[in-house]
Amino acid sequence: MTIVCAILVMGQTKIVAPKNGYPVSDDVKLGKEAAAEVTKQYPLLNDTRLDQYVAQVGTKLVAAIPPEFRHPEFTFTFRVVNQKEINAFALPGGPMFLNRGMIEAAMSEGEMAGVMAHEISHVALRHGTAQATKGQKFQIGSILGQVAGAVVGGTAGSVISQGTQLTLGTYFLKYSREYESQADILGAQILARAGYQPREMANMFKTIEAEGGGQTPQFLSDHPNPKNRYEAITREATSLRVQGNADSGQFASMQQRIKGMGHAYTAEEIAKGQAKTGPTRTASRTPVQVAPPSNDFRTSRPLDFLQLSVPTNWQEVGGDAKGVTYAPEGGYDGETFTHGVQIGIGDKGTGDLKRDTDALITSLTQSNRQLKFGGSYSRDSIDGRSALRTTMSNISEATGQNETISLTTTRLSDGRLLFLIGVAPQSEASSYQDAFRRVRQSVRLSS
Repeated sequence: MTIVCAILVMGQTKIVAPKNGYPVSDDVKLGKEAAAEVTKQYPLLNDTRLDQYVAQVGTKLVAAIPPEFRHPEFTFTFRVVNQKEINAFALPGGPMFLNRGMIEAAMSEGEMAGVMAHEISHVALRHGTAQATKGQKFQIGSILGQVAGAVVGGTAGSVISQGTQLTLGTYFLKYSREYESQADILGAQILARAGYQPREMANMFKTIEAEGGGQTPQFLSDHPNPKNRYEAITREATSLRVQGNADSGQFASMQQRIKGMGHAYTAEEIAKGQAKTGPTRTASRTPVQVAPPSNDFRTSRPLDFLQLSVPTNWQEVGGDAKGVTYAPEGGYDGETFTHGVQIGIGDKGTGDLKRDTDALITSLTQSNRQLKFGGSYSRDSIDGRSALRTTMSNISEATGQNETISLTTTRLSDGRLLFLIGVAPQSEASSYQDAFRRVRQSVRLSS
């Protein structure tokens, strides 16, 4: 599901990571502790489809970080905060939080990706601990303790340490102009490598300023605006050549989805404790009763290059150019399905089936914290092509019950990943195993 586009470089700016007196492990520890506090104090949307979409975009960008700035110890995660203000921030080691208001303000997936690439660059260049290095009177252990004890405060929604004036923003949001400029340039390079137009980042800053309505938007107050920022990014873009198009085509539908999510909290409401934290969608905790899979199967051709057979009592309940879902009556509630099969098409990957399947599972588990992967695969085949199969566990959003997830992946001739996800309640999993097997074996591909 990860795109790693080749990029031809003609005089792009050379970026050198700043001096850093802390080991990488400190970034990881600091980021984890700070992220734990953010998830407690901020109202996360916890919408699986939206989180998965943002994680897919983020995964493409992370895969495009230049090798010299990659840190295997870092784990990038992407969460959406139900906050109105246009803002986003990333913590050392990889946790990123993107305000709902940022997604709503963006004009395209590329503009949203531009903000994300900028934040990813701060993490990759280790700007948080590099900035702490400059102020040696602050020791990393002290900073860790302060962030771990953080509470939400101030109308800007800053995370302020108890009993101190050291805010999370001091080190991890309000970077120096030098670091902001570095993040802009490296972010533009990451965008190009990932398959997005780097000018989209410059366009996003124009969008943010326009949305401010004469006032400085929170994002720009947290991120000091280097002189001629728009021109600098645009100039860098002329030295970068983008190969491919990473745009998923899902941005408009995700914006529309957000509009139906009710009230977006302001920073002031969050600071006053008026925001509801935790999942925005409450599971019914009621098991869904549906008929078992029929022993009779019918043939379906949901995509030009894909044919398969499904039980006759399963209907196509959702589909587009990226895939299709089949479920029995009562097994789909309009957002999630509790019984059935989903066939999806991922993006072009690295060419290594296991690596791309790992990336897919990473994006799925980042968007759904209840999904558990055991870490191993079985060899399989789909229409004569090599495939990988694994079984995962989950807690259903629709019912609150344990469910079993069967995942099988293979590769299309153009390099994209094809995946089949079978879902059934854990108590009914045994009766669905044969149906999932027959669906897999029936797949015929012409691509």
